[in-house]
Amino acid sequence: MNKKIKSKLDQDEITVGVVGLGYVGLPLALNFSMANLNVIGFETNKKYISQVNGGQSYISHISNIDIKAAKKNGLEATDNFRRITECDFIILCLPTPLNTHREPDLSFVINSMTQILPFMRKGQALSLESTTYPGTTDEIIAPMIEARKFVIGKDVHLIYSPEREDPGNKDFALKSIPKVVGGMTQNCLKAGVALYSKIIDSVVPVSSTRVAEMTKLLENIHRSVNIGLVNEMKIISDSMNIDINEVITAASTKPFGFVPYRPGPGLGGHCIPIDPFYLSWKAKEYGLNARFIELAGEINLNMPNWVINKLTVALNQQKIPISKSKILILGVAYKKNVSDIRESPSITIIEKLMALNANVSYSDEYVSSINDLENTKKPLKSKVITSKLLQSLDCVLLATDHDNFDYELIKKHSKLIIDTRGKFKKSRKIIQA
Repeated sequence: MNKKIKSKLDQDEITVGVVGLGYVGLPLALNFSMANLNVIGFETNKKYISQVNGGQSYISHISNIDIKAAKKNGLEATDNFRRITECDFIILCLPTPLNTHREPDLSFVINSMTQILPFMRKGQALSLESTTYPGTTDEIIAPMIEARKFVIGKDVHLIYSPEREDPGNKDFALKSIPKVVGGMTQNCLKAGVALYSKIIDSVVPVSSTRVAEMTKLLENIHRSVNIGLVNEMKIISDSMNIDINEVITAASTKPFGFVPYRPGPGLGGHCIPIDPFYLSWKAKEYGLNARFIELAGEINLNMPNWVINKLTVALNQQKIPISKSKILILGVAYKKNVSDIRESPSITIIEKLMALNANVSYSDEYVSSINDLENTKKPLKSKVITSKLLQSLDCVLLATDHDNFDYELIKKHSKLIIDTRGKFKKSRKIIQA
């Protein structure tokens, strides 16, 4: 490890630069700050910069108190990338979405690196946390650094350490979630382990950045494949008039060899719907087809269509055409108790229902409004659930099972409920989908 970095780490005198203050970067910046390290947050969203510097949170599970405490410890946000030169460690926490062809889009990472590189200096370490395909660190990031005539492992340390953030999960804080770290060289690995050990209880070193990159993909593909399996089981069980949630509960009593996954209206979030396609895309470079992974992805992507079909059939049985129906979507975040709507199947369902000319509204206390919907120029605003509202609707569709919904009120006053989360017991007016 570079002697200057080691000396600063030993004396807790390092400055950490976190690039991207979203769902991954902001919690990371807060944790480094609360460990009494100097932290600079780099962000291009001026609203986020203003809120952080004003002690205000824009993420539902992070409080203003947390931001203010970190600010008191010196956390500041900026869009001035010249200040990269002040940082000893630079951590990239940037989106890695898919493009319209469902291929990896590394533009956020590459554009940020382009902004960072002019201000990098010897004695720094850079860690990529964004989920990506195996080879990104050594094929994309390393050549950009080496073009500046830096020797990786000597002048600059290069690390890959995948984020494991789970927004809204109160059982696991960032500090208690083991952190996988891979380095381009042994010196890089030592620097990464030393840095993350400042805020993480258990750091797991691996032999290379590619192993670390593949580890993250395996974690999320494991979930994607198992959710795809249970979603397919739901479709089969439904055709046999069997309650899949009761089946899962019964199967969960087996103390070994079974892990319960619950079905839903599809997959959402910044990882699970996207990561499998990163690996299947990269596998083609080696002449391989990730058939199992892609099949699970197809099943999960088709779930909103299956839900809408169930809804349409239920309305038809009541002689209500979908084009004249009034439908309320309960929950638009991709998972319960968070405000994140990235890749949310609820948004897909809303857009598809609007395309069928349904009158669609939604309720979600975590998401006050939705902009940029495909089939309307107007933003949708969340509605407050009342008995009067429920009675005025033809159907309520439970898409995201937030804990703060009054399920008894919903059950009592709704004419028809399409339940994609197994929250209600099946009945004449409750259709499981």
